[in-house]
Amino acid sequence: MKKTPAIKDIDITKELTFEPLSKNNWSKFVQLFGERGACGNCWCMYFRLKKEDFIEGKQNEGNKEGMKELVWEQKPTGILGFYEGQAIAWCAFAPREDYLKLENSRVHKRIDKEPVWSITCFFIDKHFRRMGVSVAMLKGVIEIARKQKIKIIEAYPTIPTKDALPDSFAWIGLYKSFERAGFKIVDRTSKNRPMVRFNCSMA
Repeated sequence: MKKTPAIKDIDITKELTFEPLSKNNWSKFVQLFGERGACGNCWCMYFRLKKEDFIEGKQNEGNKEGMKELVWEQKPTGILGFYEGQAIAWCAFAPREDYLKLENSRVHKRIDKEPVWSITCFFIDKHFRRMGVSVAMLKGVIEIARKQKIKIIEAYPTIPTKDALPDSFAWIGLYKSFERAGFKIVDRTSKNRPMVRFNCSMA
């Protein structure tokens, strides 16, 4: 989607709608991720696979097919944000146990036995960045989680050590966006990658 000259003056966050990724909107997900699969043919499979399997999946659309298989099996994968009918944003969202790298992480290991769903990744169309979309996406995820009776949302955003962070390093999400959406820090094992949570059962 091409950005019109006036769109930067519009609060598009009020016009966004949100849907879980499914067979019905798969083509729009593919369009959003583009030829590069968001970044380096990742297709949001990085946290789900062993390192060697992920690297292998970068070839011959392996990671893309892996994500498609999950969708066709109706497994939870993430949420799409739509503006004027086009997918402009993505947020990976699934049960924590679905993310192999999280479950094996020494830094972000489980802090309790509560069942949680994790947010591991964001991808926003370059024409719509720095417009508040990530905060709007988080609020959309919260609403969907509440409808699905999900109790706790967990994430592992970054706190930049420099004033400006390149877009390519913001894919795990910025802590300030989570803070604005109401998330609270629950673990600081990593100084710059805190664990945050949102309790959906609370107002």
